[in-house]
This record gives sequence, C-alpha cells and structure tokens, in this order.
Amino acid sequence: MNITIDVKETELQTKVRIAGEIDAYTAPKLRETVFPYTEKETSNIVVDLSEVSYMDSTGLGVFVGLFKSLNANGGTLQLIGLSERLRRLFDITGLADIMNINSEVEGGV
Repeated sequence: MNITIDVKETELQTKVRIAGEIDAYTAPKLRETVFPYTEKETSNIVVDLSEVSYMDSTGLGVFVGLFKSLNANGGTLQLIGLSERLRRLFDITGLADIMNINSEVEGGV
C-alpha cells in the first residue's frame, strides 16, 4: 500500500495530512517528508491521521522521533483524527499519556 502525505505550512503551524498505511515500507517517506519541518525553532506540527487505515510499530517510531525532535527545539506535535484502532495503539504503548492526541479533526488539513 502506498502513502499520501500533504503538507501545508503557515506562519503559525505546519499541517500534515496522511492517507494510507504507515508501516516499514512507507515510514521512510513519511520521515523524509515531515522531519525537515521539525528543525525550525518552536515549530508546531499538526498531523491529521483520519485517513490512515493501518499503522505498525514503525509508524509509532516515526511519531516518537517527531515528538522528541520537536520537544528539543521547543515545538509541539498534535495528532488529530485518530481512528479507534490507532488511538488504542497510542494508549497501549503509553504514548497517549505524553503526546497531544485528539480524535476529532479540527478544520481539516
């Protein structure tokens, strides 16, 4: 399965919309596309996962890396639009306790 990644950068934040599957095959593309936006000081990234049909531990690793990189630079990461299945992945791993996660999509990307 392929992945589609749309990025819209504004003065206040970077919005990322992802569609498809996030796994060992597609995670490198996601990492290459989004990580450059973490290098700006106080970067705020909002990721819309409402169209993600599947994610494995490789995908979780990408979001942990994003979270760490943004925190190191004084930025924030917000994940929105998680399906019940994706939300459960973040809950089980304890990542929901440290990351800003909202199942609702606010204004879309």
